[in-house]
Amino acid sequence: MISREEFNQIRIETLAYFQKASIKLTDKEMERIEVADFGLNRIRELGLQLIEYVNTERCCAKDLVLLPRQTCPEHLHPPVGESPGKEETFRCRFGTVYLYVPGPRTQHPSAIIPQDKQDTFTVWNEIILKEGEQYTLYPNTLHWFQAGEDGAIVSEFSTKSTDENDIFTDGNIERVPEVAE
Repeated sequence: MISREEFNQIRIETLAYFQKASIKLTDKEMERIEVADFGLNRIRELGLQLIEYVNTERCCAKDLVLLPRQTCPEHLHPPVGESPGKEETFRCRFGTVYLYVPGPRTQHPSAIIPQDKQDTFTVWNEIILKEGEQYTLYPNTLHWFQAGEDGAIVSEFSTKSTDENDIFTDGNIERVPEVAE
């Protein structure tokens, strides 16, 4: 659970990233920024901030903000009902993103993972996304990502998002964040 004070501080930092990248948000969008600590209470290491612009039966658009070296933990988007799972394209808008997917292990990966979480990161094929570069992940593909030293903003374009169905390698993760009042 994240404290209200820390939640508010992270939101302020997230808004500063949008400003750095010249991405304009409406007042209502600023209020809807999600701060996800995944129930681990380690937001600056293992977390993610996002704003969802649209999520219909057919498509979804979000911006994801990562603080310096912040990591979105390993997960996949499984089949749900008739859907084969979420297909998503990540486009780096600001900073550098280290994306990890199945495939040959990168010898010297750029990501830095906490020692006590090493066993919860199993795919190590590194894709480096710099500003303006993108990569598409197909449904049910295990992946995780980390920002570089300057943080990052990633635009995500996908099929319908059902984040509550995501499957994380770390069984301690809670996808829907709780904020202590």
